[in-house]
Order: sequence, then C-alpha cells, then structure tokens
Amino acid sequence: MNPSTPEQPGGPDRARPAGPHRRCHGRLLLPGAAALTAAALLAGAAPPASAVAGPRPLPAHAAPGVPTQPASAPAPAGSVPAGRPAPSAPVPALNPSALRAAIDDLEHPPVTAAQVRISGSAGSWYGASGVADLRSGRKVRPDDRFKVGSVTKVFVATVVLQLVAEGRVDLDTPIQHYLPDALPASYAPVTVEQLLNHTSGLPAEVGWPDMSTPEAVFEHRFDHWTREQRLATLPPGPMKFEPGKRQEYRGINYVLAALLVEKVTGRHFGEAIGARLLRPLGLRHTSVPVDDPGIRGPHVRGYLEMSDGTLRDITAFDPSASFGQGEMISTTGDLTRFITALFSGRLLPPRLLDRMFTLPEGVTMTDGSPARYSTGLQTATVNGVTFWGKTGERYGYAGGMVATRDQQRRLVYAFNPTHRDDTQTEMTLRIADAATRAPGATG
Repeated sequence: MNPSTPEQPGGPDRARPAGPHRRCHGRLLLPGAAALTAAALLAGAAPPASAVAGPRPLPAHAAPGVPTQPASAPAPAGSVPAGRPAPSAPVPALNPSALRAAIDDLEHPPVTAAQVRISGSAGSWYGASGVADLRSGRKVRPDDRFKVGSVTKVFVATVVLQLVAEGRVDLDTPIQHYLPDALPASYAPVTVEQLLNHTSGLPAEVGWPDMSTPEAVFEHRFDHWTREQRLATLPPGPMKFEPGKRQEYRGINYVLAALLVEKVTGRHFGEAIGARLLRPLGLRHTSVPVDDPGIRGPHVRGYLEMSDGTLRDITAFDPSASFGQGEMISTTGDLTRFITALFSGRLLPPRLLDRMFTLPEGVTMTDGSPARYSTGLQTATVNGVTFWGKTGERYGYAGGMVATRDQQRRLVYAFNPTHRDDTQTEMTLRIADAATRAPGATG
C-alpha cells in the first residue's frame, strides 16, 4: 500500500476533486519508520495529491470490539496446509485497545463509519464505529456490504490462474494472442503475467471526463462505459516502458485480464467469479454488480463532502468504468473467508499459489522503490509483520484484505471517507499499525 501510487492513473476511478478544496488535516499517528513501511499497504488504493472538500468532523457511534478468541501461539507445523510455509516468527498478541482506538477516531480523516475484522491462528477480533446511514443513524453491522474497489483484482487474478491450471491460459503468452484487437498495433507484446503483476508498461489512459470537483463527481456518477470505450482510453503509444522491465500499477491491466476470462470461458467475468469462487465458498454477500449502480441488501452508505461542506450520498455509482478492476461488493466476513481459502491452497495448485507470493525478479517500481506487486497480490511489512493481499477504494469507500502467508494474522477492514484524497491514508496506516502492534508497545 503506497499513497503516492495511483490506483487508476487518469481514470474515473482515480479522478479526484482538486484545487482549492484540498486540505490536509490531523497528523499521522505512527512513528516515521512504521509510517514508511505501512504506507506500502496503500499502493493502488490511496489517492494522489488532489482532494475533495475540506474536513468535516463527524460523531463516533462506536460498537464495542468483541475479542472472539484469545491470542495464541503460532499454529504448530502439522496444522499448516501442505505446500504452505511454516510460520517464520510469531505475530504480536492482539491489541484490542489499539484496534478500538484506530476505528473510533472518525475525524482523522473524516469518515462516517469504520470496521475491522481480525482472524487467524494468533487471535480474532471484530469492531465497528460510526453509522451505516446518516439519515437513520443505524449503526454498522458485521454483515453490512460495502464496495471493495481494487480488492476485485484478487478475484480476477485467482480465476485467471485457475484457467492457467486447467491449461486454457498460459502466463507467458502475450495478451494480444487471446485478444488480438484489444491493444494498439504499435504496442509490444504483453504477457498475461505482466498484466497480473503490473509490469505491462501500458501508458496512462486518456479521455476521461474532468472530475476535479465533488460537484463534477456527482455530475458523472452515472456515466456508462462500454468495453470498447474503456479500451479506447489507451493512447496509440508510446508504451511507458518495455514490458517486464519495470513495475507501475495500472487498473487497465485488469480490464484486460477480465476480458481474457470472458474470452476463454465464454461468459461475463462476474459469472465466472460467481461459479468458481463465490458459490463454492458460500460467499453469499459478495457480488459483481455488472450494470447495477447501487448495493443490494444491507449495506454501509458512502458520502462525499461538497465544496460548501455538505455531505451527499455517493453510494449509487455506475460500476462500468471500473470493469474488471474495482466494482465488486462484499463484507468483512466474506473477504475473510475468501482470503482464508486462497492462502490455504483450496483454490489454486501450489505452483500457481506460489506465484502470488513471488515478486518479479530484478524489477523495481518506476520511482526506483522495490517491486511490491506479485501475480495478483501486493505486499508490505508493518511493524515487522509481512502482509500479502490487496487494498481498494471507490468514492465513499476504502478498505483492504491482507494476511500473513501462514495466516497467523488476517486483517480485513473497511471505512467510509468523505474525501477521496491523500488524507484517507491516515486511517489505513492507523489500522495497520494497531493490527501489528503488541499490547503495551508505544505507537
């Protein structure tokens, strides 16, 4: 997760109200070293330096955190699934007071709700604060749905890797072989794996509407994008870098990955996710909305602050611009069940699951920092604890799904920022720190 890395450069999923409405407020509550490592957890989810209107403090309506299991020692070697690594070091004991404090502060940054679910062999905890609906004042419930943003990419990558396991897709074959008309003819060959690990070199997209103010966001919230229109945002050239040589997060990589799933399976990529992942795992609260701008079933509503300081409901938003890369809906419980199944080897054979925990060799990000995206996941180390997973956001929504590879600690969190700007990084950093800081340790 890294606040300087845009999730979808130039695209509507990343366009942010900017200019005079941008304000930074509060301060990061982590020490410098922790902030630097934890910041990597935000790569692909935190906004660039542009923002919506200034802060609006909101009252906290906290629900008590409920420890459901005491902290325990790492799982014995015999309990680790075949092909999985034994725990390298124990994670810290649970810190309920730090977790509660992390989600009870709904002013830094301004958010209307927050929830955290911790699970794994080292203990479990759930807590929520704020309200799911400002109008009714209803508190957040554990089964409330929310938009997961780019966590969608992990589902797409898992299906692509399942197709690889079945011999229907080859990771080293250029995407142009499967989708011959999807990319400009001037582009160099881009392999399937280079899409999944963001080493494709695809350039920034162009042609998005101006959404530089919160009012403009509302004006364009029901814009509908066809697949052809999404692909047309790729300029004729040149590519950003030679495929495989650098790493830069690009949402369009997963637009192509989803189109690959559709080409190979003959069905909408959301139907493939449903048949291969959602129904087998019993993820009844998770869905791919396709053309539905709302959220069906009990859910947390998202809000955006306008230039005059008022909050407007931004829950309904056409998902087509985020096709394949960020439109799914889920709950903390369903995401926990999914990452548990994935990391336990229930969804992929060991050789392909290992690819999800392997960073591209000899590759750095375009800014020179170490690579942090594998074939479908991202990684970061916070307070000495290394997580793998994914973060995501949409207007009014932000969150993440991460775990240690040995599943001593799984962390799924969601919150509802009223500004889509770099200040929302503060909430993620605070949650990540609380989830990895031992009781009694200073923050």
